[in-house]
Amino acid sequence: MIEIIKNWYKKYGTDPQVVILFAFLLAGFVLVATIGKMLAPVIAAIVIAYILEGLISGLERFRVTRNIALVAVFSLFVAALLSFFIFLLPMLSKQFVTMLQELPMLLANGQKQLMQLPGRYPEIISQQQVSQFVNFLKTEITLLGQYILSISLASVRGIITLVVYLVLVPLLVFFFLKDKQGIIEWFKRLLPANTGLASEVWQDVNRQIANYMRGKIWEIAIVWTASYLLFTFLGLKFTALISLAVGLSVIAPYIGATVMFFPVALVAFFQWGFSPEFTWLVVSYLVLQALDGNLLAPLLLSGVVNLHPVATIVALLIFGGIWGAWGLFFAIPLATLVHSVLKTWIRYIKARKASEENSALSTIPGQRNE
Repeated sequence: MIEIIKNWYKKYGTDPQVVILFAFLLAGFVLVATIGKMLAPVIAAIVIAYILEGLISGLERFRVTRNIALVAVFSLFVAALLSFFIFLLPMLSKQFVTMLQELPMLLANGQKQLMQLPGRYPEIISQQQVSQFVNFLKTEITLLGQYILSISLASVRGIITLVVYLVLVPLLVFFFLKDKQGIIEWFKRLLPANTGLASEVWQDVNRQIANYMRGKIWEIAIVWTASYLLFTFLGLKFTALISLAVGLSVIAPYIGATVMFFPVALVAFFQWGFSPEFTWLVVSYLVLQALDGNLLAPLLLSGVVNLHPVATIVALLIFGGIWGAWGLFFAIPLATLVHSVLKTWIRYIKARKASEENSALSTIPGQRNE
């Protein structure tokens, strides 16, 4: 077995293009794992600039000069950022404070509703099970309150960090967009000559990830807006907070919709108990997620990322476990990168093997003229 691995390594592992490709991947993962937190503003700016570049390229296709397109798109980005902090963030903060204030009352109402279940369905639910569930909820809410308190105690540092991000990230985004070609040329001068395999992987990944991220942003916006209108129409409390969470949940396909079902159902149950309003809201949420998964997502992301659902879920579990929320956001792009590397590498090995076989045949007497 060891001999087979040695022969395989000598044949393919010493190829300069393969070595360079995997060296790039290893360097990228090590960089993120070691100093990723320190470079968080730079990484965030690169991601935002990467997304905005699509809008600039779109305007350029309509014969708009790059400078004008850059100013227009960057101004739109700054306006959206200011709108979030001036209008949306205060509304979310107000609803969050209101939710904390009303949480004891909602919990008491939910406990009252739960205590009625053993009398209605004694053969399915017992009083002990209800008591255990209520104690579990109280424990989790207490832990949540302690976590929120720890965040508030560190709020001064968080505010300073936020202010620094608000200044640095837009500035970095502007320079990444403005000096894109110069930055790319500078990196190319640092790269070795044998980067054909890495370039092939980058072209494949760039096309897929760019379309995926732009499509995913549209999906988040549409699901967020639709859920906000739906919850407002049905009269659910804390609509802005819950609809934002539902919109962001599409970042994690399959898992996000399942996880968000429980807080949506709990808030509805604490507010209305087992009632027609509760039923309508749960059914409406399930219909919304079904439309997103079977209509909206395929429409926006059709042919962008050719990953099997099992591969998608595994990627979400792995990268989400490693990097948390950021890992969930980048799970599909990273899985696409791994898939593209393996696909390109296998194609490269097959092409090299076929070339070697053709060379061997051409050197055999009697085969040269056939």
